[in-house]
Amino acid sequence: MDWFQVVFLALLQGLTEFLPISSSAHLILPSQVLGWADQGLAFDVGVHIGSLAAVIIYFRQDIWRMLVAWFGSVSGKGKSTDSRLAWFVIWATVPALIAGCTLGSVIDLYGRSILVIAGTTLIFGALLWWADVSRTERRVLEEITLKDALFIGFAQAVALIPGTSRSGITITAGLMLGLQRQAAARFSFLMSIPVILGAGLLKGLDLAETGTADQWTMVIAGSLVAALSAYSCIHLFLKWLDKIGMLPFVIYRMLLGFVLLAVYFMA
Repeated sequence: MDWFQVVFLALLQGLTEFLPISSSAHLILPSQVLGWADQGLAFDVGVHIGSLAAVIIYFRQDIWRMLVAWFGSVSGKGKSTDSRLAWFVIWATVPALIAGCTLGSVIDLYGRSILVIAGTTLIFGALLWWADVSRTERRVLEEITLKDALFIGFAQAVALIPGTSRSGITITAGLMLGLQRQAAARFSFLMSIPVILGAGLLKGLDLAETGTADQWTMVIAGSLVAALSAYSCIHLFLKWLDKIGMLPFVIYRMLLGFVLLAVYFMA
């Protein structure tokens, strides 16, 4: 890669990881549409670390309270709202873990085509729009239940298909359950921590087995750019969410989906 590709892809990863428009689709598309060479495993690890650092730093106070409360519940000191939320994040991660272990190779083989990405972009974009316009917003984050967490967790498992958007489908599920926009988004972001951590560890193990990148400077730079863009994205998304809603992201997904269909059938 050259430096333009490094910065472009790192910005793309950081921004799309937490917006409801699918980061995996946007990282696949440059090689599919622009003919760029694959960015490499080391770069993937770097931008995942950057995204993980951003969400941990942004939610550091919430995470610390949840960790302290979780260890307290494990040691028998009783349950609290924070410990329940920590347990729900853990349980919500299980469906994606199972799906990734059992279906990961199948998805990698058949799910990375432009046609699949176009279809999931359109279908789940429409579902996001429906969930947003029909939302009731009667429940806050503290009112989430284990049943809710598992439902959102199963939705997160579907996001293994490129183009679905992990944040998009989990926020959609939260809105369908009656969560407020802010509550659905915050739980989605907290759920991303074990998922991004797991993906980064798996890619890191693959990297340890297959060798290292020649240009570690680019990998480190990509990680920093991804962290900064992801942090900014989380902050602005939560700040503007109640004002703009999901419609701008739905419109973007519709346009992107139809463009991808045009590229596929005209190729």
